[in-house]
Amino acid sequence: MTDLRAAIDHYHSLLDADTARASQAQLNDQLHRRELFFGERPLCTVLRPRFLTADQYHLLQRALRTILPAFAKMHTAALADAKFRAQFKLTDWEEQLIQADPGFRAPSPTARMDTFFISPSPDDSRSGRERGAGGEGLYMTEYNAETPAAPGYNDVLSEVFFGLPVMRAFEREYEVRPLPGRHHVLHALLDAYYQWGGRERPRIVILDWREVPTYSEFLIFQDYFRSQGVECLIADPREFEYRDGQLLADGITPVNIIYKRVLISELVERCGLDHPVIRAVRDRAVCMVNPFRCKILHKKASLAVLSDEANAHLFGPEELRAIETHIPWTRVVAERRTLYRSQTVDLLPFLSDHKADFVLKPNDEYGGKGIVLGWEANQSEWDETLKTAVTEPYIAQQKVPLPSEPYPSFVEGSMKVFDRMLDTNPYIWYGDYVSCCLTRLSTAALLNVTAGGGSTVPTFVIEKRE
Repeated sequence: MTDLRAAIDHYHSLLDADTARASQAQLNDQLHRRELFFGERPLCTVLRPRFLTADQYHLLQRALRTILPAFAKMHTAALADAKFRAQFKLTDWEEQLIQADPGFRAPSPTARMDTFFISPSPDDSRSGRERGAGGEGLYMTEYNAETPAAPGYNDVLSEVFFGLPVMRAFEREYEVRPLPGRHHVLHALLDAYYQWGGRERPRIVILDWREVPTYSEFLIFQDYFRSQGVECLIADPREFEYRDGQLLADGITPVNIIYKRVLISELVERCGLDHPVIRAVRDRAVCMVNPFRCKILHKKASLAVLSDEANAHLFGPEELRAIETHIPWTRVVAERRTLYRSQTVDLLPFLSDHKADFVLKPNDEYGGKGIVLGWEANQSEWDETLKTAVTEPYIAQQKVPLPSEPYPSFVEGSMKVFDRMLDTNPYIWYGDYVSCCLTRLSTAALLNVTAGGGSTVPTFVIEKRE
């Protein structure tokens, strides 16, 4: 079994002054050469990738595999029962759009689960729940089932790190396996298209606002799709027309697959329900991934629906164990009574009195917007957010342990190692299996590159050479 700590220490020992300087210079050059920037900021600011042992990676895959059927059951129940669906706090226009059959089976062919992963030691025989209570385990805090970004960045960063001088030395002692994601995105798009009924030559349009900071990743995907023989263009929602049963990007080019990176809420708010893309999708004139129905799972309330005792009857024993082990206690904020650790509590007074143990999140925001960490907020700020949360959909979620690892940075001419908090965000394909993984680092408790800090690093599975 590979010793992760020994592997990290060995990697750091290879970063002598010359190797660190040369590796940083090459990293800087590659970031600029490949336009690996989030807006104005470089994606990666450290000199080590994320390492997972094969055992850790398989543990992560198994944990997700046990809980994904519960998400599928929940989605099916929500489509069938408007009363049950009310728990997700969909808007009126979202209720309209989810009625459109996307033409393929998976509600989210591409998705990402954002987690905090603290791997148990190999000799730990405690159960999952016991490990969780002790600060070890896997905690699933958000399900990005609408526009999971960064698999393209992850792939190119993997290529960049493989070329660094320090990796040349590290690979003499360790086998290093990347976790690519671009091909999974392409397969998901084409599978959805053929299920939808596509017969013509596929032409993909990557859909988002031209000014978004992730535009450089769209270029990565465009190059990749074209390298696989699939036509692809990038288009802004303001550039579309829908006429004679065809959706036209840039007003000229007909497309039949949308790789949707724009948020549905932004598209509707800025362009309305009569937008050409929305009309074409509803008319089944174009295949869109992910579809409108992804909003049900994407809402942060989905984790509250999973963990709420009122919905336990939906799930089997194994699913309930997985929910208890991996989903932090989560509730939609409302004036109600509920169970917390087998005790009935009045939710609002309970949250007010125990702010240090909880985080408040808007039901449908991204990039850390509107999130309030109870342990960092003062009481008046916390209570004011609770008042807002009664009228605007929010969830309350229990605080989870934040893991950290040492990461090296080349600072002022020398290599320094700092502990950084990190999350573990596996990509999920067709709501079924895990492959590829995003890792974000931060020195702040809110780990989100969009929020303005931190670093993205590629994730590798490593094994000690025999």
